[in-house]
Amino acid sequence: MRVRLLLFLLLLPLSAYAQGFAGLGSDADGFAVPERGHALAFPRDHGPHPSYRIEWWYATATLTGADGQDYGIQWTLFRSALAPYDKAGWQSPQLWLAHAALTTPERHFVAERLARGGIGQAGVTADPFEAWIDDWRMAGPDFDRLDLRARSAEFAYDLSLAAQGPLVLHGDRGYSVKSQDGQASYYYSQPNFAVTGTLTLPSGPVAVTGTAWLDREWSSQPLSEDQTGWDWFSLGFDDGTRLMAFRLRGGRGDFTSGTWIKADGSATPLPDGMIAVEPLDMTRVAGRDLPTRWRLALPDKALSVEIEALNPQAWMATSFPYWEGPVRVTGSHDGKGYLEMTGYD
Repeated sequence: MRVRLLLFLLLLPLSAYAQGFAGLGSDADGFAVPERGHALAFPRDHGPHPSYRIEWWYATATLTGADGQDYGIQWTLFRSALAPYDKAGWQSPQLWLAHAALTTPERHFVAERLARGGIGQAGVTADPFEAWIDDWRMAGPDFDRLDLRARSAEFAYDLSLAAQGPLVLHGDRGYSVKSQDGQASYYYSQPNFAVTGTLTLPSGPVAVTGTAWLDREWSSQPLSEDQTGWDWFSLGFDDGTRLMAFRLRGGRGDFTSGTWIKADGSATPLPDGMIAVEPLDMTRVAGRDLPTRWRLALPDKALSVEIEALNPQAWMATSFPYWEGPVRVTGSHDGKGYLEMTGYD
């Protein structure tokens, strides 16, 4: 899961907010909904799906600077639809929103952009791949080789991403169930990019290297009415294995899911109940208490780790705020990754 869904708040009346987190449990009348057994196809599915209500292109990276310091970046483009079609010009029902962030152990920088569809200010093309909003770009000759750029008054980054393995389809060949009631999305990732480039901070430029994780997801009604938020982890371990895991919180208890990814890119889905996550330490962030240190266990893979935020104050003070930042992993498997938390009032 991810906070990509927050864009949907822009489109819902206040009366709908109680229908699942951000209204994402509300009925999807007129919109397409994911179906089990549908085969994803590439490069087509790298592009937009305007008949679905919500969609995102979501990149995070854990980086090490030439100065020896750890950094993290986020780049996200959200598409949301007022109606299940698209057309050119101001009559397009497609809306776009983007978030960019740069995290250090001491600082967390955030920027946000919004745009209307149909006028060229924002959009996505599948082949060659390009996703943009204003001068923020994620683009390349194909999905395996991408340049990633964003800039604000306080920070910027210019990075090159090179895929080191295959795409990973989550759930049942990309059909990812999100609730006990069976709501679902189409969800795939490229979890293993090698990254080089430059961060620009108030103190000046820093050359960096590291790894990136890119998520793609689209749906129209991915949550149940009672689901109030989620905790999402993307973790890369030193032995080359990777893990995507999420916990959706709801009135009927937690719903968990994930994918175990071997170093060669082969993936095993982890259905509800296989992953255990437990908050360990709380931090006061933006006037609320948030869990910034966790224990995560996956007994089937002999995994038991603690996950700790690089910067506990990685608050996304955007139109609809949430927490997202890089984490360090220790225990049975050491590594790095990203954590996103939503729905904490």
